[in-house]
Amino acid sequence: MIDKHNVAGSDSQAIHHRAEQLDALDAILPFDRRDQLAALLTDDDVATLKHLASEGMGENTLRALASDLGYLEAWCQLAAGSPLPWPAPESLLLKFVAHHLWDPAKRVEDPAHGMPAEVEAGLRAERLLRTDGPHAPGTVRRRLTSWSILTRWRGLTGAFGAPSLRSALRLAVKASNRPRQRKSKKAVTVDILVKVLQACAGDRLVDVRDRALFLAAFASGGRRRSEVAGLRVGDLVDEEPVRADPSDKASPPLPCLSMRLGRTKTTTADDDEHVLLIGRPVTALKRWLAEAQIKDGPVFRRIDQWGNVDRRALTPQSVNLILKRRCKQAGLDAALFSAHGLRSGYLTEAANRDIPLPEAMQQSLHKSVAQAASYYNNAERKKGRAARLII
Repeated sequence: MIDKHNVAGSDSQAIHHRAEQLDALDAILPFDRRDQLAALLTDDDVATLKHLASEGMGENTLRALASDLGYLEAWCQLAAGSPLPWPAPESLLLKFVAHHLWDPAKRVEDPAHGMPAEVEAGLRAERLLRTDGPHAPGTVRRRLTSWSILTRWRGLTGAFGAPSLRSALRLAVKASNRPRQRKSKKAVTVDILVKVLQACAGDRLVDVRDRALFLAAFASGGRRRSEVAGLRVGDLVDEEPVRADPSDKASPPLPCLSMRLGRTKTTTADDDEHVLLIGRPVTALKRWLAEAQIKDGPVFRRIDQWGNVDRRALTPQSVNLILKRRCKQAGLDAALFSAHGLRSGYLTEAANRDIPLPEAMQQSLHKSVAQAASYYNNAERKKGRAARLII
């Protein structure tokens, strides 16, 4: 006869052991997710994540892999009644697509269509599922990609390239009829940025930090929130002052510094990418470092309710929340803006000012011309005559 108390105790000990193992990744994984992931992942999963960290995988990539792996394990346990198999059979991959991309109209007629109610309820209970309706196709593709990456790192070959899976994805995306959502519904262009900066125009340390954060993030090409959070003092190098107008030797000199980015979403640490900051953003950044007495380590840090500067860096999510809070204080609808709006806003503003696309891309470090050009195309449409035939 099985002693349920001993089984429960054994499970608890295993979870506690995995939590301790995940402590080694505390610089990458949010602490508040450690216990949740320890309960969702297997011992082999934790060993794989630690191996990837030791191999130098980027923190953002590893964080996303850990999150996706936790979701996949929870979904598989609920949908198939067992831990995630390695490699996953083709039938399980097809089931994953069917559970996450489905036709809302067909579900009205057939409640069994899409994700089963008990699976959905289990994921919601674990706070892993918040959306209503089918998932975003990009989210499903990303999780399948994470699944594929983790399969390869285990030295196995999966069925991720199977024609049946590609066909199922294509048909499911069409059936779900879910429009693609922008990461930020509205771009943070200069007119918006001015309002946000006015919301933090005070002399409190938190105001000084937020002004430096927004100016540096925007002027450096619209840096991603992870790049802003990961910026360190050693990444900033003073350069010789430059003229406000390069063609006019009589124009006033402006402070200049280079910002080293290292590993980004589209580069590796070996690329040693850097961008320039000139003028007001440099002044704001140096004032923040001086008043916060930061000489090394993270540039942008947490500040507690008493105004004390923490040694820890802001998290990428904190960067997003700070922008939303300041938007609300500026009288803007915070739901329309996110940190990615600084990136889209930079390119939109560059297009509005007729800055050549290649020049803007040198600062934004977009690798895809098509993606960067989309902001320019939108700006050109608004300035063009094609939409003004009848006005």
